Amino acid sequence: MMSLILWRHAKSSWDEAGLADHDRPLNGRGRRAAPVMAAYLADNGLIPKQVLCSTSLRTRETLAALLTHLRRDAVIALTRDIYEADASDLLAMIRDQPAGATPLMVIGHNPTFEDLAHALVSPAPLAPPASGSAFPTAAAAHITFSCDRWADIAPGTGTLESLTRPRDLMG
Repeated sequence: MMSLILWRHAKSSWDEAGLADHDRPLNGRGRRAAPVMAAYLADNGLIPKQVLCSTSLRTRETLAALLTHLRRDAVIALTRDIYEADASDLLAMIRDQPAGATPLMVIGHNPTFEDLAHALVSPAPLAPPASGSAFPTAAAAHITFSCDRWADIAPGTGTLESLTRPRDLMG
């Protein structure tokens, strides 16, 4: 069984006018939510063997909250390709990972994560709450697949085990 964790970056700041989107840091809410979500992931056995993380500052800061929970042999790869990916690009990146890379975590962005989760899980389980996105900042989706290789995952073959939002844990 393959286990995928899609962790959207925590809330970023828009305070600095003219700052490139790629270089936006976490804001106060994001700096509070990232460690809460990281602890939740660790407490629930959702610690990846491999992490694929966008190179944006906000995703790297989100990843930093998880570092103390990772195993020593965890593999971390930073790639700008995630920042620029759409759902089909991200699926191709995931399918290229080695079979032993499970659980696999991807830390990235919306709308790509929401689109990919909708594509992978059948029936699509992510109904947006009244307040906005079904995949808000710092949310983590755990999706499993009944196969032995990432190359074998396809749209509609995943099972959503959980979708946890920071507000679920922080009130």
